[in-house]
Amino acid sequence: MQPNSKHHAFRLLPGQDLRKSIEQYVSDHKIQAGWVAACVGSLTEYQLRFANQDRAYGDKGHFEIVSLTGTVSVNGSHLHMAVSDSTGKTIGGHLLDGNIVYTTAEIVIGESKEQVFMREKDGSTPWEELQVRPAKP
Repeated sequence: MQPNSKHHAFRLLPGQDLRKSIEQYVSDHKIQAGWVAACVGSLTEYQLRFANQDRAYGDKGHFEIVSLTGTVSVNGSHLHMAVSDSTGKTIGGHLLDGNIVYTTAEIVIGESKEQVFMREKDGSTPWEELQVRPAKP
C-alpha cells in the first residue's frame, strides 16, 4: 500500500443492491479516488449493460460474482462485473442497479488521498470519461 492510500473492507447482506450499496459506501466515506480491489459473493438477480448497448440485460436465479472491477468516486463511478451461473457460464458488462445480493458480497476498495477522480466530457468520446486530478492539500 502506498503512503497516501488506504483500504476499506465491508460486507453486504442478503437483499442489498450491489451498485447502490457501493455508491452509498463511497458517499458515506467521501471517497474521491477509489478502485475496487476485490469482490466475492453471490446474487439472486443481475442487471448488466453490454458494450455499446442502450438497454439492460438481466436474469434471476443463483449467480457467483467472479469479477468486479472499476473506479469509484463521489464524483461518479464506472464498474464492470462478471457473474457465472450453476453451469459455469459467465457473462459480464457494466454494473447497473438491480444486482441483488444472495448470501454475501465481500468488498475491498482502495483509496488514493493524492488524487480526485472526476467524470467529464473531454471531447475524446461522447461520454463522461475519467479525469484524474491532484487532490488539493
